[in-house]
Amino acid sequence: MSRWLLPVWSTLVFVFLFLPIIVIIVYSFNVGRLLVSWDHFGFDSFAAIVTKPAIRDAVLVSVRTGLLAAVIATVLGTLAGIAMARNPGKWVVWFLGMLLLISVTPEIVDAVALLPWMVFLGQDAGIGIFNDGTVRLIIGQSLFSIAIVSYIVRARLVGLDASLEEASADLYAPPFRTFVKVTLPLAMPAVLAGFLLSFTLGLDNTIVSAFVQVSGTTPWPVYVLSALRSGLRPEIAAVSTIMLVLTLASLALVALVLKRAGDSATDIARTMAGG
Repeated sequence: MSRWLLPVWSTLVFVFLFLPIIVIIVYSFNVGRLLVSWDHFGFDSFAAIVTKPAIRDAVLVSVRTGLLAAVIATVLGTLAGIAMARNPGKWVVWFLGMLLLISVTPEIVDAVALLPWMVFLGQDAGIGIFNDGTVRLIIGQSLFSIAIVSYIVRARLVGLDASLEEASADLYAPPFRTFVKVTLPLAMPAVLAGFLLSFTLGLDNTIVSAFVQVSGTTPWPVYVLSALRSGLRPEIAAVSTIMLVLTLASLALVALVLKRAGDSATDIARTMAGG
């Protein structure tokens, strides 16, 4: 009985998990005043990302801050991951503990902590850059992503032999050249994976963004949250569908990059999970 019962049960579980997303995708083609009130099928809702300035600006803010936050998280996380993999010691245990603390800390705690801190830096300390909404969003969105990139890069390098880097040093290559020509290419699949995952995490960051944003830099998730007060419109589902496709494309690109690097399906899942 288990030969057919377990597959059927697994299928039902996946249907239950993904059915809400499927419903949103279907209703994104609704041409009506409200999302839950079906009028007729059409593509008019997808044009809102271009025709409605508020929606267009919110999406652009999310994409812009997501990319910049991903760049910062990738640079800092890559350096941290390489340091943990190539310079092991007791400090690595403590550093991993700090990264784990960042990963498991509730996002609302980070948001509540960041808001008064940025207000202090921007207004009390007079550092004007922290009054800029884009800078606030980039900092807030990159904190969690730095830990994720560090895990992924470390997991990638720990499983690779350091003999190539040692050979480069034996051939009198300076440390920086060894890093650029040997270490970084070895870690590049994980670096790209970390960058794309950081970007997707930044796209749907809601709690921290809602706390640290300022007027004029409202990202898309916060815009959707505020739209609940007046009722969701079909264009919300349409743009959300576009963002979903963008996220899935990023994840597919991650898997493609790792696959071209010679990783198996198991290695891809392990790398993307930071294991």
